[in-house]
Amino acid sequence: KSQLGLQLQLDCSSQGIVFVEASSTSTLRTLNYFDDVASIPFHHLLPEPEPEPLVQMQITQFACGGFVMGLIFCHSICDGLGAAQFLNAVGELARGKGLDPLSVTPAWHRDFFHPNPNAPLPKQVPPPAPLPEYSLLHSNIDIPIQHINRLKKQFQESTGNTCSAFEIVAASFWRCRTRAIYDYQYHQDQGDGSGEKIKLVFFANCRELVDPPLPKGFYGNCFFPVTISGWSRGIGEASINEVVKLIQEAKSKVGSEFRTYIKGEHGDADDPFAPPLNYSTLFISEWGRLGFNNVDYGWGPPVHVVPIQGSAVIPAGIVASLPLPAKGIRLMTWCVQEPHRPSFLHQISQLLL
Repeated sequence: KSQLGLQLQLDCSSQGIVFVEASSTSTLRTLNYFDDVASIPFHHLLPEPEPEPLVQMQITQFACGGFVMGLIFCHSICDGLGAAQFLNAVGELARGKGLDPLSVTPAWHRDFFHPNPNAPLPKQVPPPAPLPEYSLLHSNIDIPIQHINRLKKQFQESTGNTCSAFEIVAASFWRCRTRAIYDYQYHQDQGDGSGEKIKLVFFANCRELVDPPLPKGFYGNCFFPVTISGWSRGIGEASINEVVKLIQEAKSKVGSEFRTYIKGEHGDADDPFAPPLNYSTLFISEWGRLGFNNVDYGWGPPVHVVPIQGSAVIPAGIVASLPLPAKGIRLMTWCVQEPHRPSFLHQISQLLL
């Protein structure tokens, strides 16, 4: 918990965590394995939220024998990798490995960060602006693995370099949304300048950038925001390969920017952890490598992993895997208002041809 003027504090009360057991007379098949994220009754699958929760879990068993595990955790205690590590450890215990050492031993290790007492105080940050009043709509975008591989091959043939599936999806997502919102065709026809300043933001795992590297079992927060800035016209007119290059260039600077920030040497630069929360800033997060898809309680990996409903005012997308047994990527988005949704989906459909 946090108090005014104080840092986050952990109350070690030995009370354990909230664990709820529930059941349903429905089958997962009749519910289509909750394939439609927008219709998932989260209030039935998650514990009643508590103030300042550490971890809350609910297991809901269905008539077919399948179950849903709902998790709420405090992001100040762990990041996505840490949360997935915790669930994988629970899976090992459930499979009867309680007497054996866990594959990954949890490591608190918060003393790795030693603040620089000589670092300048951060510049005065203005009070946060009120959140926008618009409402962002949800869309699932399923991308077959063959399409991802085709775009990766095109990038390699064009540049001589390789790229990741995440870079392809992030570049495509940003460009399609930009074209939909900023009326790409109008700018192209009218030649009315560069358009609006826009940003793409995602978070890079920095565990291996710490010197010495953090232990494998570290489950706290250790990530750094990667921000790519551009003009709406430039991003709208760029090819997917060109946008991928922008993303790769930004990623290549993470090491130096992270170390500068950790040492307190970033000076008067804008706080990278305080990007603008507005319609021109798009956030994207990759869930595929966190480890949630590897959790096994004794019946194999999960059929479907989904986030809690995204923000209605912060444009974002989550890159995850398609529900089993399909192979590919599902991009879960909350990123456009109603007037821009048809154009956004059209841009996506054109890309997937």
